[in-house]
Amino acid sequence: MIKQHAKNIRKNILKMVHNAQSGHPGGSMSLADIITILYFEEMDINASNVASIDRDKFVLSKGHASPVLFAVLAEKGLLPESELMTFRKINSRLQGHPNMNYVAGVDMSTGSLGQGISAAVGMALSNQIKKNDYKVYAALGDGEIQEGQVWEAFMSASHYELDNLCVIIDNNDLQIDGDIKKVMNPHPIDAKLKAFGFEVVVIDGHDLEAIRNAFKQFKANKGKPFAIIAKTIKGKGVSFMENQAGWHGVAPNDAQLQAALEELDNE
Repeated sequence: MIKQHAKNIRKNILKMVHNAQSGHPGGSMSLADIITILYFEEMDINASNVASIDRDKFVLSKGHASPVLFAVLAEKGLLPESELMTFRKINSRLQGHPNMNYVAGVDMSTGSLGQGISAAVGMALSNQIKKNDYKVYAALGDGEIQEGQVWEAFMSASHYELDNLCVIIDNNDLQIDGDIKKVMNPHPIDAKLKAFGFEVVVIDGHDLEAIRNAFKQFKANKGKPFAIIAKTIKGKGVSFMENQAGWHGVAPNDAQLQAALEELDNE
């Protein structure tokens, strides 16, 4: 069932971006497997508590990947699936970057890269002060961690021993300008996070059991923030999109959409 959810999410990402002829499919699809496990197995989010502050939270720090967030909310039944086709339209609630003021289930408005993780650290610190058990998950792009503010947030998370914070690095090694190692090399990401006081695991971000085990390790972890470095494939699921930086922020045309949907259906 999880595989079907992930497939549906990928198909809706492509349909949304195609319909708008604008958006970011590559990095949305690389995160699809992780976000599916997160929303269907890990977080306590559901129709009855979606508008409440008393639940787990997810911050999409890489806010340009909003299609994956809107698609999973629809797949979960928290957003009408028909509304997905209003993506990036005038007066739509579903814009290129998520806005918490319009959509229940969007826990932080994001888009300026580097800022989402700071908000997530604040949420986790608030939960710690209130002594509740809610978890905070934040997904960052590997290009995003080139931002200095990210490391200030990581340092704060370690200082306050935020073991209720799970940072997910979507490490597909590509950003809008190409190979992250050529643009501004953040590697070794795991060693740097460990040096900043994190417990770190490195996984295949498309291996469902590896994702599940990483979240189990997070929940067992005590005394320090937790990071999952997920080795992913940009454009995962569609062969002609995979590992292509050109699909970072480009919409498929009619023929490409049809070919992509057929490939996903035949997976």
